[in-house]
Amino acid sequence: MKQKIIPHLWFDKEAEEAAVFYMSLFKESKLKDKTILNDTPSGTATMLTIELAGQDFMLISAGPFFKFTPAVSFLIACDSQEEVEVFWEKLIVDGEEMMPLGAYPFSEKYGWVADRYGLSWQIMYMGNQQITQKITPTLMFVGDQCGKAEEAINYYVSLFEDSEVGDILRYGENAAPDKPESIRHVEFSLAKQRFAAMDSAYDHQFTFNEAISFVVNCDNQEEIDRFWDALSAVPEAEQCGWLKDRYGFSWQIVPTIMAEMMKDDDPEKLAKVTAAFLKMKKFDIEELTKAWNS
Repeated sequence: MKQKIIPHLWFDKEAEEAAVFYMSLFKESKLKDKTILNDTPSGTATMLTIELAGQDFMLISAGPFFKFTPAVSFLIACDSQEEVEVFWEKLIVDGEEMMPLGAYPFSEKYGWVADRYGLSWQIMYMGNQQITQKITPTLMFVGDQCGKAEEAINYYVSLFEDSEVGDILRYGENAAPDKPESIRHVEFSLAKQRFAAMDSAYDHQFTFNEAISFVVNCDNQEEIDRFWDALSAVPEAEQCGWLKDRYGFSWQIVPTIMAEMMKDDDPEKLAKVTAAFLKMKKFDIEELTKAWNS
């Protein structure tokens, strides 16, 4: 199945190193593509697409502008407690413990760790639950966005085909500072891909930022226009296909043909495409194609 939504990770200079590390952690992993972009606002940028446990991720080295925060983490579903320990031992090296490895009411073996690059992972033994997706992106709504998780996921689900909201676990009366009935945990699917979300009212010193965004692959201009109009809520954040939605989360609305353009071995053609898209806010397929073919 072609992956509609791809998590995108922004690094300063470490994307290639991180890609090798992440591919070493998961079975069914490989490097799918590597592209060097010159003359960007960040100078020379390295873009990589990798597959981890059968799921695509994009990484870019493009300067020290954004830092990962626990507002977005990636849950690794494990079918044994021993597997949890193996992931933990590798990810904790030069990393930071967010929640200690141990037994919790929701799992007999679980831990939350920020790895050596600051990227957050939740590692969970799933017990008897069937594992249909190894890695699940998880959004934490904090600060001004706390309490909006349910509204956000309902909105996202309304935008994508083959999407639905799963079981919702809510906070009870004695969960202060979290408000009763806000979201403790919910799984949802967008375009048949699994995601999760939660509210957290604690005084976190972080929120969503551009370090982690979701790339939405669009087959035509009509689709680009539709997602752009539905999601973009911060005009000053619009740049090179990037936008920020009403909840502060970043998306990239990208034509699928751009992957082919970025793989072009002709450096002159790649330079022309790069120059063209750097001038754009919303991507224009016709203009990109003209630049590519000129």
